[in-house]
This record gives sequence, C-alpha cells and structure tokens, in this order.
Amino acid sequence: MTFQPTPSQGLPAQALPLLCHPATPCAHDLQITASMALAGAVVGSAATGGLLLSYRISGNVSALKIPLRATPGAADGLWQHTCFEAFVKVPGESAYCEFNFSPSGQWAAYRFSDERVRDTTAEAAQGRIEPHIDMGLDANTLHLQAWLPHSALPAAPAGQPLQWGLTAVVEDRSGQLSYWALHHPAAKPDFHHRGGLTWAASLTRFHAFPASPNTP
Repeated sequence: MTFQPTPSQGLPAQALPLLCHPATPCAHDLQITASMALAGAVVGSAATGGLLLSYRISGNVSALKIPLRATPGAADGLWQHTCFEAFVKVPGESAYCEFNFSPSGQWAAYRFSDERVRDTTAEAAQGRIEPHIDMGLDANTLHLQAWLPHSALPAAPAGQPLQWGLTAVVEDRSGQLSYWALHHPAAKPDFHHRGGLTWAASLTRFHAFPASPNTP
C-alpha cells in the first residue's frame, strides 16, 4: 500500500521559512513555509514514487487573490498570480528545471540550459509530466501540496543531493505582487538566479498517513 497525505496533515519534514524580497514588501501579515519529502502517491489507479512538496501561507489569507479552481493541466503564466514554485539543478551544472504549482490545480514544468535560456529540446525529450496538486484553504491558512514523479527531476550522481530553490509569488486583492524565497541573492527578485538554488535537501521518506482512513 502506498501513502498520500492531505494538505491538513503536513509532512514529517522541516518546514523552511520563505522570505519576502525587500524590494516587493507585502502589505499583509503573512508567514510562508515550504518543505519536501520523498513519497509514494496514489494518482488514479497508479501508485509510484516521487517527491512531495508542501507550501503553507499563514496569516491574513483573506487579503489575497487566490486563483479559482480550474481543470488540472499544464498552463503558462501561472507566476503572474499567486503561485508556488520549485527550481532544481545538479550541483556544478548550468542546466536546471522549474516547476510552477497554482492553487487553481494547474501546473507548469520547464527546463533551462542556462539562466533563463529555455531548453525546449530537453522538454520534448522529457515527455509529459503529470504533477498532482491538492489544496486546503480557510480564513487563516492556504496549504498546497504538489507531488512530482522522480522522472521529472534531473538525475544527480549517486550520493550527491540536488540543489533547490523553493519560492512563491503572492498576489493580494489589489493586484500587488510580493516574491518569496528561501534566499534572495540579487537586489531585485530573481528566482532564476543560480545563487538562489543553493539548498541541498536531505530528504526524509514519507510513509506516515494512509491514502484512506479505513486502510490498515
């Protein structure tokens, strides 16, 4: 039996704080965290291994503009509104991947050969990626979890962890955007800056919650 958490359950992994870039201050009292764990998932009838990313916004969530639920699938321009993102690369390489996860349930996956140099050839060779997104929302918390198959990630040499940048774009009801990340290496928000992809994750394996409460 494989296991899949719900947004309300969280992960057995350290929640890391995302910092708001000082050039785009947020007018609302918010705290944003992100965490990751290795995990199996049940998507339809398929049960496979992958990576589970968990993002949480706490505070005055009612002041935010949250994308409405849409038909799940790939979409561009998600970063123009409230969106959670992950950037990942192999240490020492210039190529990297970008993933966008929207509260709408839509997602995007891109590959780059260098900073902001889109590699459509690598994307075509990769084949279709199917993340699975779950979201919980109330007056004080927005919690999004996104599951990625291992095949979506770059292959690192054995024993060498990948380097990550975990980020978020937050839009309030006035249309103002703020940019959040584990680390901001530049004077302006720039999630593609290689100096922001420095977190080498030591991941725990998730196997704590059954896919169904009635599952032994």
